[in-house]
Amino acid sequence: MKRLIPLVCVALLGWSCTAQTPAKNDTMDNYEVNKTEEQWRQALSPDQFQILREKGTERPGTGKYNLHFENGDYHCAGCNAVLFSSDSKFESHCGWPSFDEAANDSSVVEILDKSHGMLRTEIVCAKCGGHLGHVFNDGPTKTGVRYCINSGSLEFK
Repeated sequence: MKRLIPLVCVALLGWSCTAQTPAKNDTMDNYEVNKTEEQWRQALSPDQFQILREKGTERPGTGKYNLHFENGDYHCAGCNAVLFSSDSKFESHCGWPSFDEAANDSSVVEILDKSHGMLRTEIVCAKCGGHLGHVFNDGPTKTGVRYCINSGSLEFK
């Protein structure tokens, strides 16, 4: 997968941020799993909805999977698609779960993110379009990448 631009993780301490919600005719309608906003609200917790559907970010160090290192797979909390394996998880000390590769080449989609006056690469679930986090080219492993993912977008199995 191509990386768009190398950047470092920015920790926004003490508050949650939300990027602009996609327009109604945006690509969110082009995914295998499509639900109305009301259906998503009913299926997800308020925190999951804010992260997955409104492109929110949990505060660093608060997510349940940040320091979680059991063997298994991390699935999308919105549609249950397998996104990451515990084999690719590592401690990056940035406050969010970090992975050095997706479960497979079709697990996630990269989107240019120009929100908050920054230029980053957003990661969304390839099956439902749910916001997961961002990917950066500063990973310490052989892949050289760091998927910085919100715990609230994940379920572990």
